[in-house]
Amino acid sequence: MSPAPLRFRDPRSTRYDFIGSVLVRCPRCERPAHVQRDPHEEPDQAIRSVLFSPRRLVCGGCGLSRSWSGRSVRFPGSIGAPARDPYFHIPVWLQTETRHGCLWAYNLEHLAYIRRFVAASLRERAPWYDTGQKMTLVARLPVWTKSAKNRDEVLRAIDRMRATLGASRRPDGH
Repeated sequence: MSPAPLRFRDPRSTRYDFIGSVLVRCPRCERPAHVQRDPHEEPDQAIRSVLFSPRRLVCGGCGLSRSWSGRSVRFPGSIGAPARDPYFHIPVWLQTETRHGCLWAYNLEHLAYIRRFVAASLRERAPWYDTGQKMTLVARLPVWTKSAKNRDEVLRAIDRMRATLGASRRPDGH
């Protein structure tokens, strides 16, 4: 008897669900850095949004630290362009080129989410009549990532992106 197919049920996650912590390429040393909510700053009460709460860019490699408390964010516009974080507009760390286009993720949680979707042979959407978010992260993925004929190539690209985090460390463990 054949094994049960891997199942993915779309939980209606959006890109906003994954921007709590974004892995970026440090503009000073080219190593992984984090953009995350500033724990020392309270969000502006007039806005009251996690999306616009103050952010910090911190690099553990060179010690770079920057703050953001702006009023606007910019998300990637075109699918083929390199992805940048919405706050500091620095290239995200987890991105790679495939023969079909650029594949990227904000962080490891986002990457795992995409991997679960791509690896699944049974992909379920929420019912059409159900209320809630319709244009989810899965719905916004490029068509070539959803195609079963590209599954192996996309999974290899995801594994390459994950491996870049281990390769970015120096021999002394930093």
